[in-house]
Amino acid sequence: MKRILFVLLALMGCIAADACTSAIVSGKFTRSGRPLLWKNRDTSDQNNRVEFVRATRAGNYDFVALFDARDARDTAAWTGFNARGFAIMNTASYNLNKDNVPAKDMDREGVVMRLALETCVTVDDFEALLKRLPKPLGVEANFGVIDAQGHGAYFEAGNYTYVKYDLADEPSGVLTRTNYSYSGRSNEGQGYIREQNARALLAPHIAQMDITPAVFTEELSRTFYNSLVDKDYTHSGQRWIVDQDYIPRRSSTASIVIEGVLPGEDPLLTTMWTVLGYPPCGEMIPVWMGEDGVPASLRGQGKNRHSSQCDKVLARKARVFSVKRGNGNRYLHLSELFNAGGTGIAQELISKNLHAYEEGYREIARRRAELSKKKK
Repeated sequence: MKRILFVLLALMGCIAADACTSAIVSGKFTRSGRPLLWKNRDTSDQNNRVEFVRATRAGNYDFVALFDARDARDTAAWTGFNARGFAIMNTASYNLNKDNVPAKDMDREGVVMRLALETCVTVDDFEALLKRLPKPLGVEANFGVIDAQGHGAYFEAGNYTYVKYDLADEPSGVLTRTNYSYSGRSNEGQGYIREQNARALLAPHIAQMDITPAVFTEELSRTFYNSLVDKDYTHSGQRWIVDQDYIPRRSSTASIVIEGVLPGEDPLLTTMWTVLGYPPCGEMIPVWMGEDGVPASLRGQGKNRHSSQCDKVLARKARVFSVKRGNGNRYLHLSELFNAGGTGIAQELISKNLHAYEEGYREIARRRAELSKKKK
């Protein structure tokens, strides 16, 4: 088994790691009572897609995951969930490893997550996987996981060791990570301001214990708040701002929330609320397990395996980052997203997406009733 795992890691080569903002939330602090796992993905790979992958080995599980369009063999999963209700995501860390592992043997977070989706049922299963995989692991990451029993944890994992942070030990019911690890070298890494942005925006929802997936996709991933200067530019009326230290960034390619299930509930009701492409410009589309659970617009199509939905969102993004000369790509045309007339791209989409959430929850209720009938 160990040799098989080593071969899987070796075959995948180097797939670029992510820089992201993320959170896991206890069901005690969500409106539905179900745990949440959120990833606002930042990466140089702008073309993402969502695929359903059927198990090909006995004992493995079907799963749904986010892949890069260029990843022809679906080698590296960047967030996803499986038929048993196990879900995983990661953020790259830049203050854990201090070793001489060659660069060609690094950036294997995505293949580890695919392997976890294929084989894990619980948070404990993932910890066991980290222990038995051959070392060096080829990762430097904060892995966030939840399971169908309502458990959640972050694993800050390097090439040889990891540190676990259990969601049950967090009084606020919310754990957040960006691009540094709490167990890593002090004051190194990235994403300190983004993490504080997330904590500040989540604070009122934590106090009310009413966190929903929409809080992440429609608020955090579309808000231009900077905690260091304590200013929210979202509705400031400014036409242009510098794209620096907000949760949504020019490199943001998806905002995904995986909503788990209640203990004892069918894990097939796990839902992945998906905004593909640059989040401030994207529709929210729910995804479920199975061939029919992933809309065609999210799947890769044609020779380049692009998602038509992602392409549509990237076209809108071009209006937001429209200055190409000099340092123009560092400037964000905010009034294209939010303006006094209420006609901004993000403004119109938020209203549309909140309605899509209502429809999504009606579909979950329908699926719940259907699954209940099958069990009788």
